[in-house]
Amino acid sequence: MLRVIQEFLEHRFLLKERGSSVRTEVLAGLTTFLTLAYILFVQPALMSSIGLDFGSVFVATCLASAFATLLMAALANYPIAVAPAMGHNFYFVFTVVLAMEVPWEVALGGVALAGLLFIATAGVGLREKLITAIPDSLRCAIATGIGLLIATIGLQWAGIIVASPGTLVTLGDLRTPPVLVALVGLVVTAVLWIRGFRVAILAGILSATTVAWLSDLIQFEGVAGLPPSLWPTFGRLDIGGALRPEMVPVVFAFFFLALFDSIGTLVGVGEQAGLMRNGTLPRARGALLADAIGTVVGAGLGTSTVTAYVESATGVAVGGRTGLTAVVVAALFLLSLFFSPLVSMVGGGIETPSGVILYPVVAPALVLVGVMMVRGVRRINWDDPTEALPAFLTFVVMPLALSITDGIAFGFIAYALLKVASGRAREAHWLVYLFAGLFLVRYAFLA
Repeated sequence: MLRVIQEFLEHRFLLKERGSSVRTEVLAGLTTFLTLAYILFVQPALMSSIGLDFGSVFVATCLASAFATLLMAALANYPIAVAPAMGHNFYFVFTVVLAMEVPWEVALGGVALAGLLFIATAGVGLREKLITAIPDSLRCAIATGIGLLIATIGLQWAGIIVASPGTLVTLGDLRTPPVLVALVGLVVTAVLWIRGFRVAILAGILSATTVAWLSDLIQFEGVAGLPPSLWPTFGRLDIGGALRPEMVPVVFAFFFLALFDSIGTLVGVGEQAGLMRNGTLPRARGALLADAIGTVVGAGLGTSTVTAYVESATGVAVGGRTGLTAVVVAALFLLSLFFSPLVSMVGGGIETPSGVILYPVVAPALVLVGVMMVRGVRRINWDDPTEALPAFLTFVVMPLALSITDGIAFGFIAYALLKVASGRAREAHWLVYLFAGLFLVRYAFLA
């Protein structure tokens, strides 16, 4: 029986053709899952901070990730996992819901519309044109800005930086128990990361959990149990509300972020896995559809945009080459449904005597993810002011304004203006000028 199953898997996923085996793919899937498992703790903690039910978001995250990852295996046969995207979730929470005061149900509707737009543009080449149109400096700056924003939130959640009336932010009290928990987690994560451990982020979360438990900051609630109810978020998205004119920039931003995350991850991981052919990625359309369909389904379940995860590169590094790796990851996401008590304990907030809610256990993960995302800053041409200044504004405005959209807007506007002012207008694609104009109109009528 086992031999029949093995032969079926080898035939279905072309294992021999890709130079892989069932054992290697299973190991790759386990490695990938352990590397990205931090999202199971971070996503519910983040989304519940704006009123969504923690347990329901956890279930939605597991189900949407498993579904989209299985689609990746079926439509593209790639060893790539799909899960709620870091950066997208922060835009959802801090920009759309908190800053713009959009109800989370409407924000979920915006996520679904962006996913539908992604699907609708699959056959017209719009996504490819957009990727070509955006200058490399702005692409790198966008990723860097999102990384800085995520790291900033991580430091705030840790209590390492706190609000200050005179200086906006200042250093927190490093002697308080929650901050010490976060510092322990950050040190463990950083040390394991520089030592090359693939599960550094997960190990940091677990070490911080242990210290918080020993310090009586969190209570042990068990490890396994039945999955929580999905009902509090299931089908709560408001697509009608997301169709209002003021939501157009939000839907565009969701679409824009998904576009770059998906293409960038697919190309990067595909290159590492040896899947590229003459500079192109076969079956890329199927992979992009997996992201898009997964996003629509995820919004219906109650979670933010899902996209291909760059952590899939860890599975590729141990030999993963086919969609069987993705199938293993999807199975582990489904298995995680039965570990909600552990996730609830790890991702829950800790209230300080001053009434501030901190998340010191998951905060170190955000800081390290931020570090990983800013590495693209070295690819910006700092010797060319027309490239350097727009890029700088892009990644500085994002964390300071707590807005990915505003960072992108400042970058586009500055890029268009400086290229025209320097007499080098032809260096920018016409779409850059179109978006710069739209952003200017948005600010002109922004209340």
